[in-house]
Amino acid sequence: EVHLAESGGGSVQAGGSLGLSCTASGFNVDVLELGWHRRGEGNQCELVASISGDGRVYYDNAVKGRFTISQDNAKTTVHLQMNSLKPEDTAVYYCVALNAQSVVEAGGCYYGQGTHVTVSS
Repeated sequence: EVHLAESGGGSVQAGGSLGLSCTASGFNVDVLELGWHRRGEGNQCELVASISGDGRVYYDNAVKGRFTISQDNAKTTVHLQMNSLKPEDTAVYYCVALNAQSVVEAGGCYYGQGTHVTVSS
């Protein structure tokens, strides 16, 4: 059974930093690509960042230069370090397994639990 366990988040003032972590279990780590969705005030689901097993990373333009995604050596835990946070980063953040076998297994905006990030001005 696959599972994504999210942790981190919280509240911070603009300019501050927060971190998120996600541990995946039950997936084939050889092909696993993990990332983070977020759903903010506009209720749109957007891919914020992702990292593949071979270390290729993706960042949405809105977070480039401020967020850093990394993974542990086992490639089952990813971390999202969020610096220079802005009020517009306020959202529910969801871990997502981008190449999961089903939408349900992928988690993300649609089936993930999510963790709240609130940035006050």
